[in-house]
Amino acid sequence: MISSLYWYSENIPRWHLIAICITGYVVYYLIEVVKRPILAVSDGAFKEFLLKNVPTIETKFWPTIWCVESRAQTVFASLLRSKIFPTIHYRREILTLKDGGEVALDWMEDDCEKSSPLILILPGLTGASQAEYIKCLVMAAQGIGVRTVVFNNRGLGGVELKTPRLYCAANIEDLSEVVNHIKKLNPDVRLGATGISMGGLILGNYMAEKGLAASKIFTACQIISVPWNVHKGSDSIEKPYLNSLLGQHLASNLCKTLNKCDVLKNGEFDMDIILQSKTIKEFDANFTSKHFGFEDVEHYYRTATLHDKLHKITTPLLCLSAADDPFQPLDAIPVDAALNSSHVAIVITARGGHIGFLEGIWPSLKDQYMGRLFSQYFAATLFEDKTFSGTSQQMMNEFKLKNVSTQSETMTGIM
Repeated sequence: MISSLYWYSENIPRWHLIAICITGYVVYYLIEVVKRPILAVSDGAFKEFLLKNVPTIETKFWPTIWCVESRAQTVFASLLRSKIFPTIHYRREILTLKDGGEVALDWMEDDCEKSSPLILILPGLTGASQAEYIKCLVMAAQGIGVRTVVFNNRGLGGVELKTPRLYCAANIEDLSEVVNHIKKLNPDVRLGATGISMGGLILGNYMAEKGLAASKIFTACQIISVPWNVHKGSDSIEKPYLNSLLGQHLASNLCKTLNKCDVLKNGEFDMDIILQSKTIKEFDANFTSKHFGFEDVEHYYRTATLHDKLHKITTPLLCLSAADDPFQPLDAIPVDAALNSSHVAIVITARGGHIGFLEGIWPSLKDQYMGRLFSQYFAATLFEDKTFSGTSQQMMNEFKLKNVSTQSETMTGIM
């Protein structure tokens, strides 16, 4: 018997070996890769609403079987979406800000009523309205009859920088002006907002800083692949070798963006040193933190970080994160804070990378996991629905009760 097994192992047919490997990988995929997402949110009205109206939350996420690794998900998602989604022909509006700067607002309203709900979309670090992940969400919104407007940061989207000021994750001044402008144009429709990656940081900081005022403007918001803890996110993206390659690519894009901004070449900054930055943190240390008046890059990252601000958010917020996001390690996702939040829910998939979430054997369909979660959530929140109106009021009552409880505990501790 032993000799027969030895002979077989020495003379195993190639197709037997291939079959064993395939079977082993399929077993691994089914056991270790395919998982039902974690939903982190406190028990209450918001959780009940999500479980009832966003079925994607309760279904297993089946990552593309040949593309389960986090960096592969991140890269291939970008490449495939760029082939799937065509160029979108927006209606462009140039908004002049209080300091004379200009930003582009790209509107997509085709096949929608003028009274249809509207979603404001904030792209990532160097993204704009034609970024493949933005087009994915815009088309998902179109599918449910919702208008969208993409906020292109200063110096992006093909708009020349008119004043010596760019953008950063910790500053919400430009977003505040954009929101007020959009609300003025659409006073009687429900508004939603979505921020992706760094756009999620800006939107999250806006909601945390504005508090109840934000909840009076936005009916519901969403953030996708946000680097919750910017310090840990920065450390993660600099890990060798694959993570650091992604970080270097983004740092290169930042340098290219800055190099196009002639108005910043006024001698205030040493552009030669800045343009040699090899990592995002180097760029932020050499330019962003100084440009926005922070003490140093650590001060900037402390201000931009979002993981410790969930208790300040009163607008219903659904978040999508992947446990293997190379820009944000799992232990930095504020699960405990979400479990104590009545307004913030975090959906965490086991795989998905950074703005990846590819699914299916060949992920060529326009209906993708990220877009499906997006459309189900906003279809349930932005259209006239007495259930959500009641839910919102119940959530606000829960928030007030938690605040009263927290204040009582604080006073008890002081006394």
